[in-house]
Amino acid sequence: MHRSRLQEESLDATDRALLNLLQAGLAPSQNLFQPLADATGLDEAEVISRIERLRGIGAITRFGPFIDAAALGGAYCLCAMAVPEDRFEEVASKVNAHDAVAHNYERQHRFNMWFVLACETPAAITTEADRIARQTGLKVHRFPKLREFFIGFQVAL
Repeated sequence: MHRSRLQEESLDATDRALLNLLQAGLAPSQNLFQPLADATGLDEAEVISRIERLRGIGAITRFGPFIDAAALGGAYCLCAMAVPEDRFEEVASKVNAHDAVAHNYERQHRFNMWFVLACETPAAITTEADRIARQTGLKVHRFPKLREFFIGFQVAL
């Protein structure tokens, strides 16, 4: 949730190309970043450096594999919170400190913070959500998945 840093930093054409490529996913390999380097004209070290910078300014909020917790016997749940604007950054930091939080987004809605909990068991979802509620003093609303849809959403930059 680095809104101010992202606004201050500009993305060049190479940053945008890299972000577009990252959205398509990376195939596991020994040289994970080489296809990105080849596509952007950078070397692997420059790709890694740019990814680190993009994370630092908030253009990328998370970098890592997407693991289907339910397919591995775990559980995940979409959660929402109504966070007072003056506490948003503080609460985001507390929520994001949890390893079970897969991603966290701000929305223009009464429930202005949305995140996903991915845990080893359904019971752990309850434990994590309750822990976040205690740490923040705010209610964590839970929206468990009833049906899954895969839309392959990407944002062209």
